[in-house]
Amino acid sequence: MRPLRLLTGLLLVLVMAAVAVPVATHLTPGVLAAVAPAPVPAPPVTPAAQVPPTAVAVPDVVTPLSPSAPVPDPAVLGPELDAALRIPGAGTFAGTVVDSTDGSVLYARDAGRLQAPASNIKLLTAVAAMTFGQPGQVLTTSVLGAESTPGALYLHGGGDVLLGSGASDPDAVVGRAGLGTLAAEAAAAMPGPGTYTVYLDDTLFVGATLNPTWAEGDVAAGEIAPVHSLAVDSAWLEEGRRGGPRSQDAALDAARMFAADLVAAAADRGIVVVPDVQRRPAPEDAEPLAAVDSAPLQDQVRHMLETSDNYLAEALARVAARASGRPASSGGATEALTAAAVATGVPGDGLLVGDAAGLSTRNAVSPAQLAALMRGITTSELPGVAGVAGSLPIAGLTGTLSTRFTAEDGPAAAGAGTVRAKTGTLNAVTGLTGHVVTADGRLLVFSFLAAGLDGTTVEARAAADRAAAIVAGCGCR
Repeated sequence: MRPLRLLTGLLLVLVMAAVAVPVATHLTPGVLAAVAPAPVPAPPVTPAAQVPPTAVAVPDVVTPLSPSAPVPDPAVLGPELDAALRIPGAGTFAGTVVDSTDGSVLYARDAGRLQAPASNIKLLTAVAAMTFGQPGQVLTTSVLGAESTPGALYLHGGGDVLLGSGASDPDAVVGRAGLGTLAAEAAAAMPGPGTYTVYLDDTLFVGATLNPTWAEGDVAAGEIAPVHSLAVDSAWLEEGRRGGPRSQDAALDAARMFAADLVAAAADRGIVVVPDVQRRPAPEDAEPLAAVDSAPLQDQVRHMLETSDNYLAEALARVAARASGRPASSGGATEALTAAAVATGVPGDGLLVGDAAGLSTRNAVSPAQLAALMRGITTSELPGVAGVAGSLPIAGLTGTLSTRFTAEDGPAAAGAGTVRAKTGTLNAVTGLTGHVVTADGRLLVFSFLAAGLDGTTVEARAAADRAAAIVAGCGCR
């Protein structure tokens, strides 16, 4: 009986191995690989070709898929998408679906129509940040002192607008660098006793703090605010919120918070800090006394895309402009976005970039251009740019897509866990641009933009979601 048991066990092992190989092959195309992948236990059941991204390591780069994976037939895919993109009432869709591997157009519906892309413009912002910056790059907020100006301290903004008001949180993106920690470190480094005055040096960003193409109503509503080179939590007046009013001078507000913390931190050393903060650039001989670093740039880009943070987008664009050799201004930022988009494969004809957040009335981008950008992202050899693909919200799970593609959305629920896309909505516009691995293991990119909406935004969003879900589940042959 013992030999028989050994033979049975061996056969069982061989059967399991035979099953495991095709399962692993089946899973690989649908997985967005991590830069430093860790072993991931196989799920107990493997239903379809698409595996929800939550079942694997957090993705950073889209893995090239097998070129032999079946491609949807445009003649089958087209009518399905045309039907999905019909909306009752005002507004029409333009859109396209493109094969990421060879760039072939599988669907085009007025794909060259230039229009406001809303927050889909943040895809250009992300690409610019990762084209001119490095994934691991940090932004430093520092306290400077100078022999030429004894008794003066300079709070210098390095572009981090995700500062926290308290202690630094090493595990956070918002609040990775804390003003409370900065004040404590500065107090410990200050020669004392004596009296010190805090000055704000927010000269890193130049030019107007408000883009002239932003609507006054958007500023009043807190959609955006004057952009400075340092701010607490994207200038929200109520730290930790993702809506409501923003500070109209986020840099000065942050400097006042820092000064108040410094007053308390330095008191036991016989140091008096004048609480009134004024603006003054640091002199050339200024040296750092203390500093705190932001979360890495790639983490800030992910946060910007997931939450669609307008203020952060504008700050990151100015940082990118400066890194590209352009002025860290609104105009320099839009030039940097355009240059990075073209370098990533976007046709420049007709492309107009008015801001980095998607609020400008000047923005004009077509679905074809956005799809070209997305294809450039998914095929890029630059790790930072390629990582943008893995930073997009996941349908039904994360960011601005966490409440979409759910069971309540009916047909769109088929895209949950597989569609990754950037959302965007203005009064008369809605958009969805992203990538998806089809049920057959083919990586496709898409962009659906609606314009002319009038009370039909909800319907248009649902239509875009239905269309993306069709692409996700499509064999279409």
